[in-house]
Amino acid sequence: MKKLAALTLSLFLVTGTALADTPKDADPQPAKAAPPAKPKAAKKADKTDSAIAAELEELRQTLQSQQEQLTLLKEELAKRDRQIDEAREAAATANARATEASTKASEAVNSTAEAKIAAVSLNSRVSDLKVSNDALKTTVATQQADANKSMEEGPATIRYKGVNITPGGFIAAETISRTRTTSADISTPFTGIPYPGNSLSKVSENNFSGRQSRLSMLIDGKVGTAKLSGYYEADFLGVGTTSNDRQTNSYVFRQRQAWAQAAFENGWQVTGGQMWSLVTEDRKGIQNRQEALPMMIDPNYVVGFTWARQYAFRVVKNIGDKIAIGASIEGPQETLGGRGFSSVTTTTVGTASVATTTNFFINAPGAAGGLYNAFDPTGYTVNKAPDFVVKAAFDPGFGHYEIFGVLSDFRARIYPCGVVGTNSTDTAPPAVTTTVNCAPDPTNPKPTPSSLGSFNDSREGGGFGVSGRVPLLDKKLEVGVKAVGGSGIGRYGAAQLVDATARPDGTQALLRSAQGLAILEFHPNKKWDIYGYYGLEYAGRGGYQGYNLITVTKTPAIPPTSTTVGGVTTTTPPVPATTTTVIKLNQIGGYGSRFANNTGCSTENPPSTQLIPSGGGTCAGDIRQISEATIGFWNKLYQGPFGRLQWGLAYSYLQKTAWSGIGGAPKANDNMIWTSFRYYIP
Repeated sequence: MKKLAALTLSLFLVTGTALADTPKDADPQPAKAAPPAKPKAAKKADKTDSAIAAELEELRQTLQSQQEQLTLLKEELAKRDRQIDEAREAAATANARATEASTKASEAVNSTAEAKIAAVSLNSRVSDLKVSNDALKTTVATQQADANKSMEEGPATIRYKGVNITPGGFIAAETISRTRTTSADISTPFTGIPYPGNSLSKVSENNFSGRQSRLSMLIDGKVGTAKLSGYYEADFLGVGTTSNDRQTNSYVFRQRQAWAQAAFENGWQVTGGQMWSLVTEDRKGIQNRQEALPMMIDPNYVVGFTWARQYAFRVVKNIGDKIAIGASIEGPQETLGGRGFSSVTTTTVGTASVATTTNFFINAPGAAGGLYNAFDPTGYTVNKAPDFVVKAAFDPGFGHYEIFGVLSDFRARIYPCGVVGTNSTDTAPPAVTTTVNCAPDPTNPKPTPSSLGSFNDSREGGGFGVSGRVPLLDKKLEVGVKAVGGSGIGRYGAAQLVDATARPDGTQALLRSAQGLAILEFHPNKKWDIYGYYGLEYAGRGGYQGYNLITVTKTPAIPPTSTTVGGVTTTTPPVPATTTTVIKLNQIGGYGSRFANNTGCSTENPPSTQLIPSGGGTCAGDIRQISEATIGFWNKLYQGPFGRLQWGLAYSYLQKTAWSGIGGAPKANDNMIWTSFRYYIP
């Protein structure tokens, strides 16, 4: 194309030049007969200078015009070149697209069958998606409603500085009616059911109480792989020195539980503080706040239930979800029972002075300055060592089963010279002198009570227990049983039978103990809980003979006196001091002696004051066993985001039987009815 344009331009220039050299008036056609031409040089000479100048100017203008036309032509050629290049690029793009379209067309032809199958599947998926979309809309609406509801109600757990705080507890309004008075509140002192000779057995009681109202708080959080927890729980079943029912019912806030726990992902748990004893049955594994407590309204629960809430340091290892093994050290408190222990009692007539010495001690009064209860007459055990408790729990998938053991150490301080004396120094000595010598010091002729030869005596006790719970009827019915036996473990039973008694020499004799509980709990629906329990606790005999009882009565001397009447003086002679000693040797005593005096267990006597009814005639009444049958229910009136409102009713028949002695084996029974109305914090 460029060559063609150049050729054209050259022809145009040649033609222009030729036209410029041709005269304007020349005849293009030659003449047929022309005269001879003049010489060319002569012709040019004839032209004038002005004519030549005019021709040159005309030629210059013509060249300039052609130059402008040439420039325009070059620009036009460049423009056409650009258009040609663009056309070539467009053609190449069109060819590529045509090739791609051809390829896709081939693929479309090849995939027609697959497209038909995919179309059918797509239609099915669209239908499913429509159904899923409808369900999603419903779920989203429900979640939005729940979220709005949660915002209105507030969280069940409060988040504070990285930990979760969960409040709990309930407010209770409760009543207790007993056919025989125990002079007790909502809690039943099972050993205090009066025998027929006690005046309280002749009257019934009906008490109202809100003292079981409870507050609790759980705090937990994560530190690495460990979960840290702290739990506190308290009610108002404590008693202060000013507590009474007359006006303000000012009962004190009582600590129930206060413990801290570290639980690790490898199954280890470490817990310390006041908590339920490891002897208490759990519902699953060995875990705090999972104790299987009776559903009974009575805060002392039911006879046969083995439990304690006391200090413990516990270590638990969970092996999967089916086995848990735990061990704990726990703070014990010994209970002593029986009577007739060796003693020396000295009474000074005319004064309030009564001095007593005995040959052992196990407890000491609480020190008020040390924040112990100085008004508790039983005092506090001076423990040599804590109780050791081990337990294994099994959850094989059908029920929950436990086995545990307890090891206790009992200690007494023995005084062989604590109970000695003689009646040879009496004002009027008996014909036959009786002397109780101090055995550790046969060289000492004076049988005077002293601490000579005193020593510490320790006795080992303990026991074991088994329990099992089985769910039936699609977990609506739960059947369970627990049995515990040993020596010196009476305090772990709800009835609080005694652990030990004392022999004539002051050493301790641990009593055999047994506790058993049958459990039936029925949950027909979410609103009703129906329960029944039958429990029994047993304490063995520990009667002995050989105790020494020495009583000394002293009368101080009376000086002479003079009296003058009508001028006559009468003088009363002085009365010398007197001492009378009565020594009873080889006496019976201990717990449950066959020779114990039960003759007055059914004899009622007048009260000593208007405020103190009579306890009846002479009645040892050492308890052999206590049994209780209980039925009751709970009905949830409301359970939802605002907490739980429920009421309950329970009935128990309790019977206690004493060891037989002189006068037989006395019995006592009581019928008790509880009601409860509670609001649980959400």
